[in-house]
Amino acid sequence: MQRATGEAKRTWQSVHTGRDGQRRQTSQREGAREANAANPRAQAANMRLTILAAPRVLRLACTLLRERLLLPLMAHERPPTLDPVAAARWQQRAPARSPWLHEEVARRMADRLQWIRLQPTAWADWEPVRGGMEGHALVAARYPQAAQALVEPRSDHAGVAARALGAPWWKPWGPKVQVVAQPADGAVQMLWANMALHLAPEPQALIAQWHRALAVDGFLMFSCLGPDTLRELRSLYAALGWPPAGPEFTDMHDWGDMLVHAGFAEPVMDMERVTLTWAGPQQLLDELRELGPNLHPARFAGLRGRGWRDRLHAELVRALAGPDGRLSLSFEIVYGHALKPTPRVRVGAESSLSLQDMRAMLHPDKPRS
Repeated sequence: MQRATGEAKRTWQSVHTGRDGQRRQTSQREGAREANAANPRAQAANMRLTILAAPRVLRLACTLLRERLLLPLMAHERPPTLDPVAAARWQQRAPARSPWLHEEVARRMADRLQWIRLQPTAWADWEPVRGGMEGHALVAARYPQAAQALVEPRSDHAGVAARALGAPWWKPWGPKVQVVAQPADGAVQMLWANMALHLAPEPQALIAQWHRALAVDGFLMFSCLGPDTLRELRSLYAALGWPPAGPEFTDMHDWGDMLVHAGFAEPVMDMERVTLTWAGPQQLLDELRELGPNLHPARFAGLRGRGWRDRLHAELVRALAGPDGRLSLSFEIVYGHALKPTPRVRVGAESSLSLQDMRAMLHPDKPRS
């Protein structure tokens, strides 16, 4: 595949993510276990190691303990290597266009819809201007009669979405298309969120928003970057003694845990590894800037000069150039799918339930308005 300008060449490689992916995650956590022994959050997270190795009875006990300790902590945690202020600023300043990578991921995620039998009568696209407007068209073609909600909190992006994806005035008989800042609770049967989660300053809150927007028996489709993204660039920065090149993205298994904690059921997670190549260092850096800035809290604190830029270009060529002279970087793409089941009341000293969820429990077969 080639960009229209001919400057970038991209090669995709699918990677098996079953037991090999789990072993990679386990080895990473074993390395951090001793360093974080005094940290109760880290201890709770490392219970997953025990769950993997324990006998059946002990595994059940560990699962219950993990639900008591890890998931309540998870509900209020922010990504530790993502500056929330900078992430929120980027969300307000991101350009009103879809990066090439986002469009390609949207196309591949749209291919997965052929395996889903549920046919939504209404669906929402979460921030389609950044997530991929060409990808939106693919989903709309798959569900031609379904109403569409274009979720764009920013007014300038909402205008772009309305002009590019809204129903034309001369075609009033087509499916209803609305641009909204936030969909109503239970308004859609499918929520499409492409490449939005990994840069969210509060991802658990975002997942909870998705859950509220979905009707019972609706489903979520999302994608994001995984922890192996830009591993070559991270290694280069570490070898040179520079601050981190970017945040450490969340593992797909942790996303699955967060989905369950938010009330989703039957989460299915998979990933593939992507290799992108460029003709030179400036083209590489330009595309990375389009995907997003470095949001690591320990990033360079100030501006760098031309001398540092020239050295960066030289180091990128030295470390990333292949036999053909092109520079390459790896991206891990995580895909997720989950259902919103009929809500269940958690029994406790005090329990709360929304009126909408109560109606769904009392009348599970009644169609939702």
